[in-house]
Amino acid sequence: MQDKPFLVSGRNTLIHKVRKLELLILNGDDQPVVSVTHKGLKVYTGVVPDNKRDAKMNDIELVDVTLGEVFSEEKVLIFVQTINGKEYKIDYSKVESDQFISLHQESLF
Repeated sequence: MQDKPFLVSGRNTLIHKVRKLELLILNGDDQPVVSVTHKGLKVYTGVVPDNKRDAKMNDIELVDVTLGEVFSEEKVLIFVQTINGKEYKIDYSKVESDQFISLHQESLF
């Protein structure tokens, strides 16, 4: 079994583990895709790979939160901890605002 480049913590937190891989967070068909790198989060504007094989070839991991191995349902709030020690909040109720992706807290170490 291959180790995943992210951990699921609690009911709505993802922890990014592998610096060289970008995570693409998919939250249902109608929500924007969010890119997670070791530098932070942003809305993904590129073409989403059709399958995991194509994603791996581009150093991308597709994270569909609706799958059973992640959260099993669409989420309104998702917290993401990045390798750089920051935790971000993705608030899907605020997609059209500056508050859609925001810094939630920063590690002190």
